[in-house]
Amino acid sequence: MTADDCVFCKIVARTIPAALVYEDDSVIAFKDIKPEAPVHLLVVPKAHIPKIGDVPEDQQALVFHLFRTAHRMAQQFDIAEDGYRLVINSGDNGGQTVHHLHIHVLGGRFMRWPPG
Repeated sequence: MTADDCVFCKIVARTIPAALVYEDDSVIAFKDIKPEAPVHLLVVPKAHIPKIGDVPEDQQALVFHLFRTAHRMAQQFDIAEDGYRLVINSGDNGGQTVHHLHIHVLGGRFMRWPPG
């Protein structure tokens, strides 16, 4: 998949609509269209990075920024205190359906283990 046919790149470019909840120079966050919890957000780097293992060495700070943004979203949506789950799927066997790095922020209900 290239950036040209990536749904998240199209959301970043505003050619596909999304329910945006946050944006800065390097990341964007929006509501998942098929939520698995009362709060289900996606935190996505604006740069097209296919999966977590593809983050360039010189962009390690981006990973920290993604996690900090995810936590801020949990605070904004009032799930930080009771607890929430962050999920990164990597590759087909990891359940990644959009091959653009993203963090799922899930909360608002009790999360069971194992997840599936």
